[in-house]
Amino acid sequence: MEQGAWSQLWLAYEKRQDRGAGAYVADVALNGFSGEHRTVKRALEELQAGIRGMLGIEGYRLRETAEATLVLKRGTGADQEIQKEGFCLLEKDGVLTVEAADESGLLYGVAGLLRLIAMEKSLAGICSLSNPSSPLRMYDHWDNMDGSIERGYSGHSFFFRENEVLVDGRTRDYARLVSSVGINGVVINNVNVKQAATWLITDRYLDKVRELAELFEDYGIRLFLAVNYASPIELGGLESADPLDLEVQGWWRDRIAQVYQAVPSLGGFLVKADSEGRPGPFTYGRTQADGANMLARLIEPYGGLILWRCFVYNCTQDWRDRKTDRAKAGYDSFIGQDGDYLDNVILQIKNGPMDFQIREPVSPLFGGMRKTNQMLEVQVAQEYTGQQIDVCYLIPLFREVLDFDTYCQEDNALVSDIISGHTFGNQNTGIAAVCNTGDDFNWTGSDLAAANFYGFGRLAFCHGLTAEEIAEEWIRLTLSNEEEVVRKVKKILLCSREVYEKYTSPLGIGWMVTPNTHYGCSVDGYEYSRWGTYHRADHLGIGVDRSMRGTGYAGQYQKPNAERYDSLQDCPEELLLFFHRVPYLHRLKSGKTLIQHIYDTHFEGVEEVEEMIALWESLKESISGEVYDRVRERMDRQLENAREWRDQVNAYFYRKSGIPDEKGREIY
Repeated sequence: MEQGAWSQLWLAYEKRQDRGAGAYVADVALNGFSGEHRTVKRALEELQAGIRGMLGIEGYRLRETAEATLVLKRGTGADQEIQKEGFCLLEKDGVLTVEAADESGLLYGVAGLLRLIAMEKSLAGICSLSNPSSPLRMYDHWDNMDGSIERGYSGHSFFFRENEVLVDGRTRDYARLVSSVGINGVVINNVNVKQAATWLITDRYLDKVRELAELFEDYGIRLFLAVNYASPIELGGLESADPLDLEVQGWWRDRIAQVYQAVPSLGGFLVKADSEGRPGPFTYGRTQADGANMLARLIEPYGGLILWRCFVYNCTQDWRDRKTDRAKAGYDSFIGQDGDYLDNVILQIKNGPMDFQIREPVSPLFGGMRKTNQMLEVQVAQEYTGQQIDVCYLIPLFREVLDFDTYCQEDNALVSDIISGHTFGNQNTGIAAVCNTGDDFNWTGSDLAAANFYGFGRLAFCHGLTAEEIAEEWIRLTLSNEEEVVRKVKKILLCSREVYEKYTSPLGIGWMVTPNTHYGCSVDGYEYSRWGTYHRADHLGIGVDRSMRGTGYAGQYQKPNAERYDSLQDCPEELLLFFHRVPYLHRLKSGKTLIQHIYDTHFEGVEEVEEMIALWESLKESISGEVYDRVRERMDRQLENAREWRDQVNAYFYRKSGIPDEKGREIY
């Protein structure tokens, strides 16, 4: 695919109404920044492209500071300190200033300025300080070197093809896109490292890895690699990968030295160990800290980080075993080593204890671990949430996770506080998302799925943004500033997560998906499998008892949350079946029985998809024909999916319970 043969998404820089920006941006001065710095060059290029496309200004003039109307300035802000990678936009007496603490902050500041121009906002009198909420803001790609993408719903990889690394116009545009929303770290390969990907840390690929790392460095992004924990065996011919084995340590020491000699800007390694068949320290009777620290100690001289995933559980569970609880596994595997990890290790913790479901509680590791660096992992790729066929705007879900109070201390105990470093004073913290991009023209399969791609970056940079604010930004930047379009598309996005939840799995039970593909309904698809994903439905009721009388999972939380989840009466109803086994005639707070709630929500979900389609159809004359058609086609598939979920789930529970729908609707 040739450069330019793909959408520019929110960096399209199409013509906009000039709300006074043209008076500032034609005369530009650099103050305290070198125009020869690689990242400053990219910022100036972006500024020129933006004002040419949106305002029709062919190019800015570089002036002395005294003559310029736009000043790009190094500093610490007028009244508030600008932090690392932060910026301030200030307009006073006819001069607009983008002030930043460093070159990355300047790049983000220019992006912020262009964002306001694209949204047709006035710059007069602006005074806006933006500091990043989390130090590390990352996208994790699950791309394989043959060009496939694990859980990819947008075409093939643009990083790899036929076991080769790609560095071209598409990868540059990717860097432009993600840096413009504040992403500063990218893992390019699948955490399930296998076959050719194991060789990424060898001379076979390091020249190309360096080339890509340097491209990323232009945009303030550090490249990370996922590595195979068994590399000493698979690459080095050793008989072991035991982290306490001196020969293993020596192999990794030499290998890391070679990697950093070739790629000195490498951010570090992401590791998935002892999980879903992946090798790890448990194989040798060692702890997770033993494995992480071995690598961390060796990579520390180069300034590298070890991002150690906490997705560790028994994936060979016997469905007959009601004591083993997959939800407990992450906490049980790591809590005993709190304080044992070196400072350049960051534990990467999924938002929930299971696996990116449409509704599950926040992982109790947040607030449980107090002496260990932590970062949040979410999934922008819609593996269990519609696979970029069904509209499912995920920023409300991420927002809920960030706002969750762990009660680990009296103040600054939200998840957002922990991953920003405010709770425990950590320097190495952050947030990562499994990405949803591929080489489709529009990057994300469904054009509306790009709202999640854009939105995660914005939320990662600024935890204070609301889901509604982010949705409106994305609509104005990519679809239209027309108020009707903004209002209707925003309505579609903001209701979509709840709609998806209604026609799929009720009240936090999760799963019920088709095995392997994870799209579409299969109520018992995982019920008798080894994966530990059970709903335990019978003729009496449904749900897993995770109270202290059951598996005890509720007790992994700090006391206020533990007590709330442990109580059938106090447990939030959206998580009721995750924590409790409930009879079908149990009365919810609405007065409905559980079984009637299941029937009603599944009928409502289909009706609300039909309403979403009608809203989209009403915008046919206001939205680009190609965009309209792509989204409309996927909405048809979503409606078919929703109907299938409704009919299968309702039929399943009617046949289990024998209790009819009070409203007499057709159930099969």
